[in-house]
Amino acid sequence: MARGRKARDTIREGSEEEGSKRKRPPPPPRFSGAWFLDWARTLLVAAIIFFVFRSFLLATFVITSGSMEDTLLVGDFLLVNKMSLGSSVPLTDFRVPGYKEPKHGDIIVFRADHSPGLDIVKRTVGLPGDTLWMEDGVLHRNGAALEEPYALRNRRQPDSGDPMMLWQTEYLVEDPAREEYEPTRNNWGPIVIPAERFFMLGDNRDSSFDSRFWGFVERKKMRGTPIFIYYSYDREALRPIRFLTAMRPGRVGPSPD
Repeated sequence: MARGRKARDTIREGSEEEGSKRKRPPPPPRFSGAWFLDWARTLLVAAIIFFVFRSFLLATFVITSGSMEDTLLVGDFLLVNKMSLGSSVPLTDFRVPGYKEPKHGDIIVFRADHSPGLDIVKRTVGLPGDTLWMEDGVLHRNGAALEEPYALRNRRQPDSGDPMMLWQTEYLVEDPAREEYEPTRNNWGPIVIPAERFFMLGDNRDSSFDSRFWGFVERKKMRGTPIFIYYSYDREALRPIRFLTAMRPGRVGPSPD
């Protein structure tokens, strides 16, 4: 009886093994038509996943200028959350909505109008409807001077004007006593921010090319918020192979606000 049961079990196991073998056809020979077709399918799926990931979920960004010092340093590699603010579908006018709207103090990566194809990062200091001005380097919003512990100032650097800043004239608060508007880097406004536009400044105020010079940022041009510094090195270090020898492991972690 036991021998019969063992024989049945052996037959059943053999049948299962044969079935599994029948279900797994051998891989196609290398460099055959079927082999190339399998690789094409794999690469297509990988490309679609990469496209979705880069277009709608996450992106990478490298800090190449000192305009956001000391919050973000040259040589910081950032992971950017594109889901937070929403993202545009390539080659269409459709935009996938995000789960938040920009608020005061947010650091945001956006597409620059003054340099097509370039993404830059700045801090949001003005929202639609805000009235902004700067007096002796102190930023005022809606009648109140702001405390900005993140802002870096060089008091020894003289103030200066720039013809590019005259774009602000169109958005000035009317002042009958004003004869001529001559904005400078540290003294300008007051201006009112229109709908769907945002005013962005670099934290390194005396070394930042920002909204003071080239204007507002459209909401649809915002690409995401930095969430993590995944690598950092000192690009100005006097060392060989700086990418490896001048690493800053202490900066790896959540992106500072």
